[in-house]
Amino acid sequence: MEALRQDDPRRFGRFTALARFHEGASAVRYVARDTATGEVVLVTAARPQLAAVPVFSRRFRAEARTAERLAGGWVSPPVDLGEEPEAPADGPEPLWTAAAYVPALPLAEAVAIAGPLPERALRILGAGIAEILSRVHASGSVLQGLAPGTVLLAADGPRLTAFGPLGAAASAEVGPGGQLSVRLGYLTPEQIEGKEVSAASDLFVLGLLLAYAATGTTPFTEGPAEEAARRIAEDEPELDAVPDPLRELIASCLAKDPAERPPAGTVAAELALEGAAGLARGGWLPERLAAAVTDQEARVLALEPPEDDTEPEAGPTEAAEAGAGAAEAEAAESGPEETPEPEDARPEDPRTDGARPEDPRAVPEPQDARTAPEPEDARPLPVPPADASQTNASPAGAPPADASPVNAPASQAPTAAPASDGDIGEDRGTTRFLNTGPRPPQSDRPTTQLALPHELTAPPGAALVPAAHPMPPALPAAPGTPQQPHQQPSHTQGGPAPYPAAALPAGPAGPGGPGGGPMVSLPLPPAPAPAPDPGASRRTLLTIAAAAVGGLVVGGGSVAALGSGDTAAATDDKPAPKPRRTLPGQAPEPRWIYAHPASESSPLTTAVWRDKLLVVTSESQASAVDLRTGKRLWQRADGAKGQAALAAGDDLVFVASPTEFLWLSPKNGKVVHRVRYTEAFTDLPGLTVGRLAGSSGPVIWFTGSHTVTVKAPKPKKGKKKEKDKEVVQAHFFAYDIVQRKELWRTSVPAGRSPGTPAYRVVAERSADVLVRQDAVSLTAAEVKAAKGKGSVRSFDQKTGKLLWTKKYGAASLEAATTGDEDGALYAAVGKDLQAFEADTTKPLWRVEGSDGSWFGTPLIAGPLIHTTERSRLVGAVERESGRLVWRRSTEVPGIGNAPSLTLSSSEKTLIAADAVQVTVFSAADGERLWKFQDIGSADPKGATVSAPYRALTFGETVVVQRDRSFYAFPVA
Repeated sequence: MEALRQDDPRRFGRFTALARFHEGASAVRYVARDTATGEVVLVTAARPQLAAVPVFSRRFRAEARTAERLAGGWVSPPVDLGEEPEAPADGPEPLWTAAAYVPALPLAEAVAIAGPLPERALRILGAGIAEILSRVHASGSVLQGLAPGTVLLAADGPRLTAFGPLGAAASAEVGPGGQLSVRLGYLTPEQIEGKEVSAASDLFVLGLLLAYAATGTTPFTEGPAEEAARRIAEDEPELDAVPDPLRELIASCLAKDPAERPPAGTVAAELALEGAAGLARGGWLPERLAAAVTDQEARVLALEPPEDDTEPEAGPTEAAEAGAGAAEAEAAESGPEETPEPEDARPEDPRTDGARPEDPRAVPEPQDARTAPEPEDARPLPVPPADASQTNASPAGAPPADASPVNAPASQAPTAAPASDGDIGEDRGTTRFLNTGPRPPQSDRPTTQLALPHELTAPPGAALVPAAHPMPPALPAAPGTPQQPHQQPSHTQGGPAPYPAAALPAGPAGPGGPGGGPMVSLPLPPAPAPAPDPGASRRTLLTIAAAAVGGLVVGGGSVAALGSGDTAAATDDKPAPKPRRTLPGQAPEPRWIYAHPASESSPLTTAVWRDKLLVVTSESQASAVDLRTGKRLWQRADGAKGQAALAAGDDLVFVASPTEFLWLSPKNGKVVHRVRYTEAFTDLPGLTVGRLAGSSGPVIWFTGSHTVTVKAPKPKKGKKKEKDKEVVQAHFFAYDIVQRKELWRTSVPAGRSPGTPAYRVVAERSADVLVRQDAVSLTAAEVKAAKGKGSVRSFDQKTGKLLWTKKYGAASLEAATTGDEDGALYAAVGKDLQAFEADTTKPLWRVEGSDGSWFGTPLIAGPLIHTTERSRLVGAVERESGRLVWRRSTEVPGIGNAPSLTLSSSEKTLIAADAVQVTVFSAADGERLWKFQDIGSADPKGATVSAPYRALTFGETVVVQRDRSFYAFPVA
């Protein structure tokens, strides 16, 4: 953090800038204060030369919206997206976004202060970032925004500040024709081999980040710079200094084969089973870092606006410097990860003529010489005015004595932007969240290859000059603390000092030709269709060049282009590639989204009525949502605390409340019929109706209990009369909700206090129904008599008479159990799933489960049984033989219960829902179709969001619920 410079903006909308917080390659972040409320925020402002590029501007704004949807937990929520500033007439529209300020240190700075982190801090850091990755990957997206400078360490846990390659960029500059070049930080083996990035790529970078945090260096730094790509692709990482308990996990993240890397959810669970927030309770930072965070907070609170704060709101220069943050996030949607530029290299004041002090270390280079990419410790110069006839060369860092001199590629002023670039406000990139509807295709096709490392030719007149700027004034120390001299780190992200830039050999056909080094594929999203612009001679391009891997600069070159104009001009002689396909695993757009009002209590039950209504009950009422539109139709207080709604014939909605049965009109929720328990069961005064055990057509089964007084027997002569006893009597009922009459009841043992046993129908057969009692409702005497084994009861369908009670193998009291109409029963036995003959208890077959796991309730579907395990494995076995057909993982942490299973109406799609996400499979072969997570997360300082996902299906739609949010997705 440092004082504002003379040319820094002083205002961003309603925020007054107080100090510089961090400077990156594409943005500057400022500490600012809301003039109305006094709230302190961090404003991220795009650099003006980048904000002038239409594709950058569009992606910046899309990222700002993405950050808003991802906000919560370890992502600070935005407080202002700066989406509607007035654009100055003589410059680009200001780009900035403001997020809540959280006192925190960049990981790189923390390592510089206190050295490698201890094991517990490493676990919290890794778990927090893995939790974010798990949320991103669940939407079928790739993050690509991790770097030592994009991860902050706050008092309550880590924070992520960048969500894509722009946020982690080592450098960014504008070239000829408005071309935006970005040099990346970390690379992965698959990128070096020219393959597309995936969720596993994020895990490789997470492994690099954790290794850096654990050792103070990255595991591939040893050796010549020109061999960096080979080391990443072939060598084993150096992890001897990593704590033993974490070494194996980090090594698995750094596996060369992406398929061998663990999913983010697994990493999060292995690092902190209780979650990063839970493990961080009570503090997690070493003493020196905790003190540094506290000191930073005190310094920020002591900041006051400069006395000459008369400057108007951010203009083209100021606001553009603001937009880097959003650009960083939006880039999350499409590019590889990068490292921000160091603080010791600053762009030259654009008002100067480009003359700078001469660096004695610089080595002049002939005008016709090829140059390697700009080193990590140098920044590109600002772009001169459009009418400038000369170009400014980017500064280059000085190589060590044993390295060849290296120059940075030159940058050039952009040409005038087209009058219209076709921006429709949203960019559908790799990080895709809700409310991003279908977009028309872009007329120009993006180039999606990243070359390592084509040499660049400096234009005539380009000079090698040092990046020099005056030392900024130091900020005042916190009140009561001694003034410290200003120290400026040599690298913004504080990672190990980069090797000198060293170009790898070009291919036989020269730069850009065949064999020109490894190619890295970037998943750039299809852009929106542009408006025609006859005056535009060239499209605006986003070009991404490869750079440092773990602090190693390995090369550069023009590699990936994203057009925003209407003319598809090729960037080289190669044919334009085909548009990128949609990322696998990406959830479809929801047909509608319904949010249960926050003013009402949370939903208790949800049910689909006749494929027309979604009926929701809560503590205060029952309400109905139109399944076609997602709009609420009615609400009825009579249905408060009701159980899941059922269809009573074709024209009534049945709801069982704590005191009565209700039949509601599906049109307006009006009560058509009402049967109070005191009236329907007059011989059972004070009847308490328990949870519905099951239903079939018009018949429901439920348990109920009431208390009776048993008079004490007449005492014998001379004896004192005993007191009367209060005894709970329980019954199992069958009731017809169409005819509104009781079919039968049978006495059953009372359950644990208050006395109503909780039954669940596990199978309905022509002659009987099979029922299990939940273990939590068993009395202590019943639990003792069971000796750890559960039982199933058979009741006659017509009379309710108890026919038999049986136990099945070693199935426990809590074992998940279900049955079919053909007389088979399927139960979890230990870690396995076993089939039995229901009437004889004869074992039929067994399916082995995962060690340390157990099966949840299976789902019967024709000739198959779909299985679910606590280890998050979902599968299918043949109903007749138990032969395994397929088994797949949902790839989320193996905590909590096994996922619950639901089939689509066609039985072609299997939906697995748990506390973390919804995973959708092809029921026939187990192909993972897509994943979904509701954006949002637990507040690190508040209660954990524990509501599990639920899935209900109708027609070709699945309604996914989590707490108050409902999403209707199309399914086969």
